[in-house]
Amino acid sequence: MARDTSPIVKQSRREGVALHPKAYKIMLRKSGIPGEHAGGRQNKPSMYATQLREKQKVRRMYGLLEKQFAKLMNEAGRKEGLAGENLLQLLERRIDNTVYRAGFATSRRAARQLVSHGHFELNGRRVDIPSIRLKAGDILTVRVKSQKSGYFTQLNDVVTNSLQQPLSWLKSDAKKMKIEITGLPKREEAEADINEQLIVEYYSR
Repeated sequence: MARDTSPIVKQSRREGVALHPKAYKIMLRKSGIPGEHAGGRQNKPSMYATQLREKQKVRRMYGLLEKQFAKLMNEAGRKEGLAGENLLQLLERRIDNTVYRAGFATSRRAARQLVSHGHFELNGRRVDIPSIRLKAGDILTVRVKSQKSGYFTQLNDVVTNSLQQPLSWLKSDAKKMKIEITGLPKREEAEADINEQLIVEYYSR
């Protein structure tokens, strides 16, 4: 399965946002773009550059490759409603993001790994594809075999440390190791610092 294996801290510094918990502390010490020298020439970015950076930021935030992201944007544009909001809803409904949002992992990368390793069942069937899209009524549970692993026996601590806010579209139960999808994600429940209109404009060129 193809994935972006470049250092997450370097990605975070390039996009100006912490894409992983371990990036926060490092970004406090190291600001600016990797490889950028202090006092270097800094021109005002063009509109295209601004749109590109927003697209790259969101793509890396959710852990998608370029072709995957473009395909999702194309689908979002064909749906009713605002293309940008449709895109964010499609991203939020991925299994890996849902595991992260439910607090079962401290980052989307960690959630993706948990799903890829087959630790979850969707409606009673084992799944290992992070991009599967969930819908209302779906139920994710940790496999019985996986519940005995060291990670999941300490799941309450993981959920506590994840600092995720309650969401209207899912219910999570760390004790039962269960996530229930109750609706669709709302725009205001996605990442606050995303300007989805810039992404729509980038793909509309």
